[in-house]
Amino acid sequence: MRLSHYFLKPRKDAPSDATLISHKLMIKSSMIKQTTSGIYAWLPLGLKVLKKIEDIIRKFHNLYGCQELLMPTIQSSSIWKKSERYNDYGPEMLKFRDRNKKELLYGPTNEELITEIFKEYINSYKDLPKNLYQIQWKFRDEIRPRYGVMRCREFLMKDNYSFDISKNDAEKSYDNMFKCYLEIFNEIGINVIPVKADSGAMGGDLSHEFHLISKSGDTDIYYDKKIGDINGLNARNSFKLLRNLYSVTKDEYKKKQDLDASKLIKTKGIEIGHIFYFGTKYSDKLDAYVLNEKGEVFETGGDPKIVIGSLYNNGKSLMNDFKHRFNTKELNIEISNDIKSVIWRKLMYICALSGIMCLFRQPLANILSDNKGRKILLEIITETYNVAIADNAVISKEEINNVFYELDTNRENSISSMYEDLKKSNSIEVDALNTYVSNKANIFHIDTPMNDLISSVLEVYMIYR
Repeated sequence: MRLSHYFLKPRKDAPSDATLISHKLMIKSSMIKQTTSGIYAWLPLGLKVLKKIEDIIRKFHNLYGCQELLMPTIQSSSIWKKSERYNDYGPEMLKFRDRNKKELLYGPTNEELITEIFKEYINSYKDLPKNLYQIQWKFRDEIRPRYGVMRCREFLMKDNYSFDISKNDAEKSYDNMFKCYLEIFNEIGINVIPVKADSGAMGGDLSHEFHLISKSGDTDIYYDKKIGDINGLNARNSFKLLRNLYSVTKDEYKKKQDLDASKLIKTKGIEIGHIFYFGTKYSDKLDAYVLNEKGEVFETGGDPKIVIGSLYNNGKSLMNDFKHRFNTKELNIEISNDIKSVIWRKLMYICALSGIMCLFRQPLANILSDNKGRKILLEIITETYNVAIADNAVISKEEINNVFYELDTNRENSISSMYEDLKKSNSIEVDALNTYVSNKANIFHIDTPMNDLISSVLEVYMIYR
């Protein structure tokens, strides 16, 4: 294209709020145009530069075995409530409701969503490790946007996430991304210094920020003089040096007062990259787990316990033998003298949880946010209780409210395995749950309309899945 045809109209002046030379130059050279506070349109020249940076980022992420995907900018608030991060971002998170009154948010980051995607498709240790990344727009409602695109509200961000089978493997992934970042910055032609930093709202117990040393930086950093002249440092070949020598943000520096300041260089930096070690912070909250080589499930929860018992009087010796053979510290086995009542109490819980989630194809938290959903849940529990009593189970009527309360208070973390199987188009065990209750109810001439409905709907699903 001839230059005369290019969309390029240099300006002689810059807005009064443009204080950084980089901000002024980007505006004067027609790279960006501010549309409102902290939000910019990327004009052809600026977009061309942006795409070249994207290409470099993709090049090295692909070399390090990362796979690109693209997640939506809009997310459901329910997964953020489940991770217990919903309130952490405060007013920076832009929230709104759609025409159906469902609360949505403009994603400031994607840890929750990527974990939800991961657990849908990965269920075996053989599928790990996995490292997924995207280049996508983010929105954070900064209190005071400044410095042009350096501290704006809408911005293009590369975020990637590794999933590993062990802490040791996760640390290897962490170091690989450390090296990947150094490669990227080296290719672009800028020198950075990695500094240990606070994880903040992201969570985890290990994080490093990558800082470009600049007088315009808004973060004080401290690093060991052994690193030498940062401008002459070949970052790509200096991983061990940069990874292990002392270098921290101001906040981390304050945590350790016994340092010899004379051995440190203090300067200002601009954060242009950040890596975190999350551990199981998000997998625990969002119930993401895999099977190991022994077929064991890595998952979180309370103290594991199996309750066993016999429906017949002659089964006591068998139960005792079973407990003797299999009881361990990791697997607590308890013998019940009334296993029928234990089973029916469990059915009250599972039929309600699995039934309502599969019926509405929604997480429990979404369903219980509406009074109609709460009413239906209570009806399922009550129906199951009535059948249990007719079947001579010894269960107090108070258990109806106890089960409802248990589900209601733990709604953000309550996940039905039957619902997970349904989402994956797998077989589901409705015949052993809601259908079983319906069939028992017919014997005792008890009306169970909600269990009947769930059973009918899911039986159709099983035919056409």
